[in-house]
Amino acid sequence: MLALDTNHITVLGYASALGMKLLERLEAASEEAVTTVISLEEQMRGWLAEISRIKSVEKQTVAYDRLRTRTEFMAKWVMLPWDSEAATHFNRLRRQGVRIGAMDLKIASITLAHDATLLTRNISDFRKVPNLRVENWLD
Repeated sequence: MLALDTNHITVLGYASALGMKLLERLEAASEEAVTTVISLEEQMRGWLAEISRIKSVEKQTVAYDRLRTRTEFMAKWVMLPWDSEAATHFNRLRRQGVRIGAMDLKIASITLAHDATLLTRNISDFRKVPNLRVENWLD
């Protein structure tokens, strides 16, 4: 199983050459591609923050349209859950002294709980997580 970090899922959401290249590689892979509920949270927080920064309701229409489009895109994905097994991994990793951001550690914990490989651009931080398989398919 391939678990896409937020940076990989974001690239797929746009019709760019890089996004198309990633899509082709995922389609050719023998493993199922999924994402995590944490990546959904990060995406939604970003769009909601963008909407709240725009004071003109007329100008918010574009941001709300992007939020709607992004929500429809994310709904098509299998999202691995934040559950008790992931929380156990998270707490164990914190006790071991793994120091990366909480959201990244949650993504790593979910990925470990599902014995998946994490696709991320953030290799340097995620390599701090013992036994986590990481690859970067964007660079």
